[in-house]
Amino acid sequence: MIRVVTGPLATAGKLFAFGADVLLAVFKRPFQFREFVQQAWFIASVTIIPIALVAIPFGAVVALQTGSLVQQFGAQSFVGSAAVLAVLREAAPIATALLVAGAGGSAIAADLGARKIREELDAMMVLGIDPIQRLVVPRVLACMLVAVFLNGLVSVVGVLGGYIFNVVLQGGTPGAYLASFTALAQTPDLYQGMAKALVFGLIAAIVSTYMGMHADGGPQGVGQAVMESVVITFLLLFMANFVMSALYFQLIPAKAL
Repeated sequence: MIRVVTGPLATAGKLFAFGADVLLAVFKRPFQFREFVQQAWFIASVTIIPIALVAIPFGAVVALQTGSLVQQFGAQSFVGSAAVLAVLREAAPIATALLVAGAGGSAIAADLGARKIREELDAMMVLGIDPIQRLVVPRVLACMLVAVFLNGLVSVVGVLGGYIFNVVLQGGTPGAYLASFTALAQTPDLYQGMAKALVFGLIAAIVSTYMGMHADGGPQGVGQAVMESVVITFLLLFMANFVMSALYFQLIPAKAL
């Protein structure tokens, strides 16, 4: 019974300690710039098309839901502003994080897990090379960078998708949709979405690299590590999203009409 209770706590502690080691290794030299560029390009290549396709229905659903809700209160002129707020604050960072964790994070966990079972990581440590500084840090920074850029892509595509569906399906006018952008939205909303994407990319990269470097049991263990990395990342992402949203609403007052 004690092992059942302390097992998750021990894993959480090891994951936190691993994140601290990664943070310290960021400032070590030499920085693996070539590995960083390769990983950023790889993560972007496996996520940019799926995330562009996901962003359109995401924006459409947000526009339809918020549009219907706002129209019930007789505030049709604020449909565009409500849709933009929903996309910038929540939809874009969440969609970005899910794709980065599901596509990029799983690939990272599989790559490091394969290196682990082939004992490449042990060989690097024998040669005096720190695997965290050599392999983990470039992947973490690449995930964070790509997440921020993909968040911008999702925001733009989501707003355009919401515009099209609002005008076509809900009978809204293009001028009213565009004119209401600044009615409720403000610049900190954009900054919040970018900050969320940055943190979500960090969480996805830390979890995937940790699970990959601690995989064992052969190919089956690698598959298990990939699955666990995606599940744990999703749980932590929603928890972090709640905390960051709560802090934002406490620190940034809502824009007055």
